[in-house]
Amino acid sequence: MNSDFKICPMDRESIKSILNISELSFPISWSYESLESELDNKFAKYVILKKGNSIVGYGGMWVIIDEAHITNIAVHPAARGVGAGDMIVEALFRICRKQKVTGITLEVRSSNFVAINLYEKHGFEKESIRPRYYEDNGEDAVIMWNRHL
Repeated sequence: MNSDFKICPMDRESIKSILNISELSFPISWSYESLESELDNKFAKYVILKKGNSIVGYGGMWVIIDEAHITNIAVHPAARGVGAGDMIVEALFRICRKQKVTGITLEVRSSNFVAINLYEKHGFEKESIRPRYYEDNGEDAVIMWNRHL
């Protein structure tokens, strides 16, 4: 990992920064309350990516028995293109390995080629389509899996 960056667990103090990144990254952002509730969700595992004292990205997933579901990954627009997404995915994978997860899945907008490329780079494969999954525009979701952690 680039020494300028550091992965840390999400905490209450990081939620406002995470919310800002979410609002800049997604057509429909999670709410402050939704993010805060993940801190009390026994299945949720969230990390933040810091550069210096600034939070520049985050990622989260739910781990249930031996499978994980990525709920969201986002990087602040000013920090994109330097491998931040890779660092977040790798941090989530480390958590999965520690917890003996054998498969990890996610949904991604079919038009989000940057994210699809990121996930494919990390061993995810397209398995199916969830038609009209996204409420804001009826876009399809691509369901991806990585079963080779």
